[in-house]
Amino acid sequence: MNKQTLIDNLNQDLAGELSAIIQYLTYAAKATGPFRPQLSQFFLTEVADEQLHAQFLANKIVALGGEPTTEPHPVPAAHTNREMLEAILVAERQATKDYTQRALEAEAFGDKGLMVQLEDMVRDESGHSEETERMLRDWPL
Repeated sequence: MNKQTLIDNLNQDLAGELSAIIQYLTYAAKATGPFRPQLSQFFLTEVADEQLHAQFLANKIVALGGEPTTEPHPVPAAHTNREMLEAILVAERQATKDYTQRALEAEAFGDKGLMVQLEDMVRDESGHSEETERMLRDWPL
């Protein structure tokens, strides 16, 4: 694993976090129905974790000599509460997969601190996935 590849991959992760922030903020505004207050609050609560992840990634990219991206990945369109939760579940599962891979890359690069932080982010993202799965479990179609 060379430094530039690691920087590039971390920038892809940063783009994912920027996208997640936009996704959660937008979905919080779009939530409807009798569970709107709870769903909107759930979405907004997740923004703080995603911001911390984005800030860590941006700082690490700079520390490695790179330039942090300012371009998020596209946010999937979602029109119903269920579609929003399903889109979030896909994004959180992808983030878990990406950070698991990135932790292996950090270890191969020899950056133990980065590896440990990425493993913590795996824990965060998998927790978000589990909570979203539980919400969807009995959600009406």
